[in-house]
Amino acid sequence: LLGLFWQQCGWLAHDFLHHQVFQKRVYGDMAGLFWGNLMQGFSVAWWKNKHNGHHAVTNLHSTSAESQDGDPDIDTMPLLAWSLRHAQSLRALEKDGKDTAITRFLIKYQAFTYFPILLLARISWLRESFKAALGIGAASENAKEEFKRKGLSYPIAEPALLLAFHAWNFALSCKFGQWSLAYSAMYYFTAACFSGLLLALVFGLGHNGMPTYDAERRPDFWKLQVTTTRNITGGHGIPQWFVDWFCGGLQYQVEHHLFPTMPRHNLAKCHVLVDSFCKKWGVTYHAADMVDGNREVVQHLASVSHDFISEMIKEFPAM
Repeated sequence: LLGLFWQQCGWLAHDFLHHQVFQKRVYGDMAGLFWGNLMQGFSVAWWKNKHNGHHAVTNLHSTSAESQDGDPDIDTMPLLAWSLRHAQSLRALEKDGKDTAITRFLIKYQAFTYFPILLLARISWLRESFKAALGIGAASENAKEEFKRKGLSYPIAEPALLLAFHAWNFALSCKFGQWSLAYSAMYYFTAACFSGLLLALVFGLGHNGMPTYDAERRPDFWKLQVTTTRNITGGHGIPQWFVDWFCGGLQYQVEHHLFPTMPRHNLAKCHVLVDSFCKKWGVTYHAADMVDGNREVVQHLASVSHDFISEMIKEFPAM
């Protein structure tokens, strides 16, 4: 239940920080600090930097392994590669121009490690949020430069609320001192891993396994958003009402990316218009249920693995 609570807090913070609720942005920020920092443990500043980049260049590869101009949500090498170019991107950092053994291993088996990696997603996000809010590091060079130039918008509230989050979680996880340290740690990390899976499943269904683009051949903005995004529908025994609640509005991911400040209760109406517009202009609009969508993601990862291994054998036939 705690993991599910954190997931739903994420959707509320997402709504407020996209300024879908209040006309005055500061009110949205205040609500975002409550649901994000205090209730969920995610720094608003860290999230805005990462999420704004994602919306601007969805599923766009960085121009090089060292650049920061791609979608941060697919900056997952060497754990996961979303295209052959992505899988080979770290070669430029090696003196011999070859993939390391760990990269070859991870990409080869990424279709099997995908869901276990999702379990650890929240722990990684908590770590990066803590570093950002307390000014002791940044998740990327892009974030480092932004925080250096602008600082935190709420330099007192951000760290204070994040520390308060960890305090109430510590008290809850040990049942106010009644549970042992080992049991408390197991309880907390089980909830954290479960929440990470629930959050990342929705994120993953939204974009993973969809087309990726290089900067020089990306389409215009609206086509980029539509073609890189997958809507989520009911199916395989999962009713639409459950999908609507579980995904927190992101079942209409296409519409959200086109109109990020639109309140979630209007997305279904917008969906009808966007669908007809895409048909008129011959642009692929994709939707899948939660079972088929996850199958597509895993099949895509397996396909990238196959292409990666095939190319490696061609380039280094003695291996």
